[in-house]
Amino acid sequence: MDNAILKFKEAAVAFQQEENYKKLAAARKANDEDSELQKQLGDFNLVRLDLNNELHKEERDDKRVAELNERINNLYNDIMSNKNMVAYNQAKEEIEGFIQYVNAILNAAIDGEDPLQVGPPPVEEEGCGGSCSSCAGC
Repeated sequence: MDNAILKFKEAAVAFQQEENYKKLAAARKANDEDSELQKQLGDFNLVRLDLNNELHKEERDDKRVAELNERINNLYNDIMSNKNMVAYNQAKEEIEGFIQYVNAILNAAIDGEDPLQVGPPPVEEEGCGGSCSSCAGC
């Protein structure tokens, strides 16, 4: 098993040289350096804590809950529409596709199949959100 672990580690190092990984790392760095985005994330977390506290009060203020919910939704929309966050989410989706592919290869090997015969997953249609549970089909 030690030989397989070493090979996985070597593959992980090779993966870090791939363009998709570099794209994700750059997007993560851009998010970290985006002061406006970081402020919005901080505000979102504070409002979420306020909402959680309000929801757990014995005599909660439903008007305050509604205001906090609206604030959270607005912050979430602002965060998710930030150009750096959009780029990060796109890069992360590509990496998640890669991880699914690696898992398929590993599962094939575990099932006694030839892992070298596992092809890449099909390319998703444009506009696919990635959640099959809410999909009517590609």
